[in-house]
Amino acid sequence: MKWSIRCVVLALVLIGLNRADVTTADATGAADSLEKLIEQIERRYDVPGFTADFHQISTIKAMDIADEADGKIYVRKPEMMRWEYEKPDPQIIITNAERLWIYRPLDNQVILGKAPAFLAGGKGAGFLADIKMLRRKFTISQVSSDDEHYHVLKLVPRDKTADVADILLLVAKESYTVHQVVTYNAYGDETRITLLNARIDQVPDQSLFTLTIPEGTDVVTMDE
Repeated sequence: MKWSIRCVVLALVLIGLNRADVTTADATGAADSLEKLIEQIERRYDVPGFTADFHQISTIKAMDIADEADGKIYVRKPEMMRWEYEKPDPQIIITNAERLWIYRPLDNQVILGKAPAFLAGGKGAGFLADIKMLRRKFTISQVSSDDEHYHVLKLVPRDKTADVADILLLVAKESYTVHQVVTYNAYGDETRITLLNARIDQVPDQSLFTLTIPEGTDVVTMDE
C-alpha cells in the first residue's frame, strides 16, 4: 500500500500547486482589471476642465447629525476648483493650487489659507482637478459590488491624516465618470458628494478661480 500513499500525497501536492496557480492567476487578473479601470478614468478626465452639479451629505457619526447642501463645482487644470454652495446657505470655496478662499456672504467673511494644507490627504475631492493624483497619493483597490451601474474603488491615503481615513469612489461603468465621492475620517464621520449633470466638455473661465474680496468684508487667515 506504500505506493498508493505516495500517489495520494503526490496528488494532493499537485492539487495544491494547481490551486496556487489559480490564485496567482486570479490576483494577476484582478490587478490587470484594476489597472485598466484606472486608465479609463484617467482617459475620461484628460480634459482641460469640467463642471457639474453636486449634492452633499455630511454626517457626524458620534452626534448622529447630518447636513445636506447643493451647488455647482467648476474644475480646471492645473489643480483649480470652485465649489459654489447654493443651498441651504450660499458659500464659495476656491482653490488654485496655491491659495484658498472661503467666502461666506451671510457672515460677511472671507477665510484665507493655503490650498495644499486644505486639500491634504484627499480632502475636498482635490484629485478631481488632477486625476493623476489618484496613483500618486493613494493606495487603490477595487471593492466587490453587485451594482450594475457603478464600479467601486477604495482609496487609502499614502500620507495618513485624521481628516481622511479612506475614500470610496463610485465610477459609472459606461462613461467612467465619477458619480460619487464618499470620504471617511478617523472617527467614522462621512462626507458624501454626488456629482450630477457632469459637463466634461465645458471648460470654466480662469477668472472663476480667484476671489476679489468685497469691500468691507471681514478677512480671517487660517493657521498654516
